[in-house]
Amino acid sequence: MTVSTPQFSWRSIILPAYLPTLLFSIGEGAIIPVIPVVATERGASLALAGLVAAMVMVGELVGDLPSGWLVARIGERNAMIGAAMLAVIGVLVALVSPTVLALGVGMFLLGLATAVFGLARHAFLTSYVPEATRARALSTLAGVFRGGWALGPFVAAALIAWTGSSEVVFWVLVAACFAVVVVLLVLPDPERVFGAAQLVREASVAASGAITGGVRTIGEAEADAASHGVFRAIATHRAVLLRIGSGVGLLAAVRASRTVIVPLWAVSIGMPPEAAAIVIGVSATIDFALFYVSGQVMDRFGRLWSAIPGLVGLGVGQLVLAFTHDLPNAVAWFTGVAVLLGVANGLSSGVILTLGADLAPRANPAPFLGAFRTIADAGQAAAPLVLAAVTSAASIMAASATMGVLGLVGAAVLWRYVPRYVPRRPRPRPRRD
Repeated sequence: MTVSTPQFSWRSIILPAYLPTLLFSIGEGAIIPVIPVVATERGASLALAGLVAAMVMVGELVGDLPSGWLVARIGERNAMIGAAMLAVIGVLVALVSPTVLALGVGMFLLGLATAVFGLARHAFLTSYVPEATRARALSTLAGVFRGGWALGPFVAAALIAWTGSSEVVFWVLVAACFAVVVVLLVLPDPERVFGAAQLVREASVAASGAITGGVRTIGEAEADAASHGVFRAIATHRAVLLRIGSGVGLLAAVRASRTVIVPLWAVSIGMPPEAAAIVIGVSATIDFALFYVSGQVMDRFGRLWSAIPGLVGLGVGQLVLAFTHDLPNAVAWFTGVAVLLGVANGLSSGVILTLGADLAPRANPAPFLGAFRTIADAGQAAAPLVLAAVTSAASIMAASATMGVLGLVGAAVLWRYVPRYVPRRPRPRPRRD
């Protein structure tokens, strides 16, 4: 018996897939900038405040692998609801006990919630969206995250100006998480309604039963996959995780270094704060504006046409910075490079999500995506440490040059291995009657 899969439509995923993502990212974008402020208000030193702020990233890195198991076990919507509630718990822990330790624990829980939330949407779009439009769907997901992170600080600034308190911003995330839960409960679950992911899993269960000679329900098969899936995915796909994962990790590292080194560079060359803020804002706006262009490029021409220009642009930009620090027109060079970095980052928007979706097994993508995202998040977490170490040992110019070289190395790795594991499939030609 043949079961027809409902055709994909963009309208079918806008509310259930993108709206919860926007709400959650607005709440997180509001809270992230005020974490160091709240930590210092509670008596933390600058170094300790930075460590507390970093606990979000640490929690996200720690949560990547377990989130692969969780999403495979309970499904995408349930995992997102649980992640929203975990984020609320983290905020309440930080608010109930006015200590630096409680703030750090709360931010770690927020990082865990972010890992589960992000992987759940990634896994759903991997299973549901057709390959022909996959890159656009995932680059749009990345754009929605960035849009929420751009709006969040403005919400935070308005609340702080109105109330005079930094901690009141934490309630923005609480409100956003409850709004996410309402949206997920009110709207139909696209995984069940449209059935694409479910049909794939049913086919996988049927094939498994035919091989083993046994009869298992879908729930039993998914429980078995969840309990063994993460480590089995790492073992089965170790070659691709090592090769493409290395390039993806370098891409994530160079991206993260950009957000650290650009503000530091403005300070280092003596640029006025208001002028630096304008330049950084223009760069971020360009970055955000290109997310859909990146998806179009990947769907039409292939993943490398987004990944390679992005990595080369990020690498060359940081190398140019390294050799222009002491020039008389250093501010002009900085402005040009900041724009270049925004274009390069925007052109590579969604490429990590898309490569992960391309490589993940269709029947049970979450465990593989958990491992894949762990590598990317490890690169993202390592970048500030590398920058700090090289700057301390040598100079900020050496740190910028180091990240520039790593960007070019990442481009070479992806150029070598993406065609092997993600072959370019020709686009179907339109029929002529």
